[in-house]
Amino acid sequence: MPDDSQELISGGHLVAKALKAEGVEVIYTLCGGHIIDIYDGCVDEGIEVVDVRHEQVAAHAADGYARITGKPGCAVVTAGPGTTDAVTGVANAFRAESPMLLIGGQGAHTQHKMGSLQDLPHVDMMTPITKFAATVPDTARAADMVSMAFRECYHGAPGPSFLEIPRDVLDAKVPVDKARVPQAGQYRASTRSAGDPEAIEKLADLLVHAEKPAILLGSQVWTTRATKDAIELVRALNVPAYMNGAGRGTLPPGDPHHFQLSRRYAFSNADLIIIVGTPFDFRMGYGKRLSPDATVVQIDLDYRTVGKNRDIDLGIVGDAGLVLKSVTEAASGRLNGGGAKRKEWLDELRAAEQTAIDKRLPSLRSDASPIHPYRLVSEINSFLTEDSIYIGDGGDIVTFSGQVVQPKSPGHWMDPGPLGTLGVGIPFVLAAKQARPDKEVVALFGDGAFSLTGWDFETLVRYNLPFVGIVGNNSSMNQIRYGQKAKYGDERERVGNTLGDVHYDKFAQMLGGYGEEVRDPADIAPALQRARESGKPSLINVWVDPDAYAPGTMNQTMYK
Repeated sequence: MPDDSQELISGGHLVAKALKAEGVEVIYTLCGGHIIDIYDGCVDEGIEVVDVRHEQVAAHAADGYARITGKPGCAVVTAGPGTTDAVTGVANAFRAESPMLLIGGQGAHTQHKMGSLQDLPHVDMMTPITKFAATVPDTARAADMVSMAFRECYHGAPGPSFLEIPRDVLDAKVPVDKARVPQAGQYRASTRSAGDPEAIEKLADLLVHAEKPAILLGSQVWTTRATKDAIELVRALNVPAYMNGAGRGTLPPGDPHHFQLSRRYAFSNADLIIIVGTPFDFRMGYGKRLSPDATVVQIDLDYRTVGKNRDIDLGIVGDAGLVLKSVTEAASGRLNGGGAKRKEWLDELRAAEQTAIDKRLPSLRSDASPIHPYRLVSEINSFLTEDSIYIGDGGDIVTFSGQVVQPKSPGHWMDPGPLGTLGVGIPFVLAAKQARPDKEVVALFGDGAFSLTGWDFETLVRYNLPFVGIVGNNSSMNQIRYGQKAKYGDERERVGNTLGDVHYDKFAQMLGGYGEEVRDPADIAPALQRARESGKPSLINVWVDPDAYAPGTMNQTMYK
């Protein structure tokens, strides 16, 4: 037993100290009796406690916070259903390579296997979708285990960790000198690797001699904050660049090396294709969309990703920024006019780009009512400023936006990622606006996607976090509806995918935000501007044509 003169500290306060050491400034949570001592510790450590209406929102917000800030996010939820509600958010972060920590409550050790309130095998459930999952066994280890979980978030490509803390472990107090409290900056090493020097030289040589190179800048370009190095490479070596995921915005629209709609043409005709920070998953046709005659190079943080699903000619494991910088330096001064000769290749791609734009132009300018989705996303694209963070949450409507909306700065595009999770929009808005209050946040929702987590619109009102929200409302889950129609015919196209005609503008007004309905395409831009000027969380409910489908939906590319 400790003597009365010893300073004591509880498990919850140790957790808060470890969060503070990691630089965590906010936790996202939904309250529960198992976890309240963490709240008490966070108050003492100056960590903001943001309470939401659903644990999925808390987990998604922690994911979004990590994406925006580059620091790990943190969600704290109670045991049992609190933790299972958060599973989707953790799984989404896992596929999106987003570093976050979920802390879940658990019944007391003294009640182990007795059927305590909300007792479930959380660690067993979380292990397949995290980089680290464990139980805190002892109060003195609480801070140590939190730092261990954060350390594992950065092993290879980033990802989520999970800790469960039994209530008696969390509430108990131990002498301060018996607890290990890791010090900020002293328990994690740099994970930045510049890659194999021989491979760097080989890639530089390939770039120097390529006639038709192309590069895809994926999410890891933003994860590793490699924007500057990526830009320097494409400009120094005159390489056309395509961007996906969080890599969007690396180059601004209008940049001579920024390409978007000619990617398939480029990947079919290039002689050198460099894939940076993007796996050969369904978004890449598992690598089959790359020309079999091209030399293919893959750069990734995770060794397991390189060469997965498709053979490659060269693989480099390392930090995107350091690798690209090293390649640029290795190729410096060796082009001998080769860069100028690539002007024809860039002109060829620009022509393919223009052909794609011209094909869509009538829809982009359509005055039809119900509104064509291309017209809506075109108006949104024109509305964005350099300070607008764009968030896409939906199926078919966000597929439309992926072809048209172009963020004007790096780190200003957010989407679910490869898990394809609907419902990330409101929690991403919450995280983005809290992390970057100086930025405007613009979010496009499908009506089905908004319905999943939309009640936390009230959280945005409660915390006074204004944003411009747009619901592309066709009263349908259209991405699925199209597949059903194609497979089973018109008579069965509406099974299980049709929603009510919900006035989301009135929903926003009811919760204290700004709401407006739009049926005429000419009214989109003025409505967006009024939402911006309202200074409130907003929803512009835009009725879009339910019989218009995005090309990606019609090709069912997500399933191929």
